[in-house]
Amino acid sequence: MTRRVLPALLLISVLASSLPGCGYNNLQAKDEAVNASWSEVLNQYQRRADLVPNLVNVVKGYASHEQQVLTEVTRARASVAGIQATPELVNDPVAFQKFQQAQSQLTGALSRLLVVSENYPNLKADASFRDLSAQLEGTENRITVARNRYITTVQDYNTYVRQLPQSLTAKVIGMQPRPNFSVNNEASISTAPTVSFDTATPAGQSAPPVAQP
Repeated sequence: MTRRVLPALLLISVLASSLPGCGYNNLQAKDEAVNASWSEVLNQYQRRADLVPNLVNVVKGYASHEQQVLTEVTRARASVAGIQATPELVNDPVAFQKFQQAQSQLTGALSRLLVVSENYPNLKADASFRDLSAQLEGTENRITVARNRYITTVQDYNTYVRQLPQSLTAKVIGMQPRPNFSVNNEASISTAPTVSFDTATPAGQSAPPVAQP
């Protein structure tokens, strides 16, 4: 045990004597930047999750028989809530991927819910629904901004942590490259749900079937 500890301690001592050259301080700064940008991503995702129950309840008041869509949204939110989205999650690629998938499912479910709302004029005219929809759209835009900032910050961190000599320092102090949003996931969730109160059907698209009471 001693034979393993002494070389590590010696290397740490050597690195500590030349901190400016080993990249230690920059590693810490970039690590903090990643943590801060991740916290903002979580903050915006939580903001969206908090809007979901009220949005679902308002829709129920006008379209209670749209059970499939309402259930999808509720389940997707429960799936998101069931993930422990801690700062440590970004150090676990598997957990990070599950987090991405859960958020993508919620994005899709909310998009379908907003599409369904187009079939109910009274729902679209409801002040609470319009307010919640506007908040949702704004939150989705903030999520996109926060996520893009995180992607850029992680790319900067990962590039730095893989370069010499700081890669040696990172290995000694246990700092690893961070997982990032995948290209496929980014393509599927980077577009915020469209909130439209126009009754006309966009060109090239067929109107959704109107649900019968």
